[in-house]
Amino acid sequence: MTPTGQRPAWDDYFMDIANLVARRSTCLRRAVGAVLVKEHRVLSTGYNGAPAKIRHCAEVGCLRESMNIESGQRHELCRGIHAEQNAIIQAAYHGVAIRGASLYCTNLPCAICTKMLINAGLTEICYQEGYADELSAALLEEAGIRLRQVKGGS
Repeated sequence: MTPTGQRPAWDDYFMDIANLVARRSTCLRRAVGAVLVKEHRVLSTGYNGAPAKIRHCAEVGCLRESMNIESGQRHELCRGIHAEQNAIIQAAYHGVAIRGASLYCTNLPCAICTKMLINAGLTEICYQEGYADELSAALLEEAGIRLRQVKGGS
């Protein structure tokens, strides 16, 4: 029990973790955290930043920012990996099956991450804030993956 006797609801608990994970982000534009969960257990986490052994944007600057590229556009020019991608990669790296899991993410995944999450077999996406990518929600609906906005969390 907490000192107040209140335990957070599961959605709040996992979204709080996603917000904490986002604090590790090295992106200069947006800090995003992702948590893969199954049966109330954390399987994997990820935040957005450059791949291992590659300098982060916080060190070398943001190419997309210097080119005035709008949010949600030209992802291929970013040296970073999205939080959702890193969560999937970490699970694979450590041999953790994520089929049937839910994703808690501080932001609605972009269309690229959404396609990866669909193929990874996720059943639900819980997000805190929207994202400038309308295709994502349409793909999730077509794939039959539940999409919920969760206002809780830090």
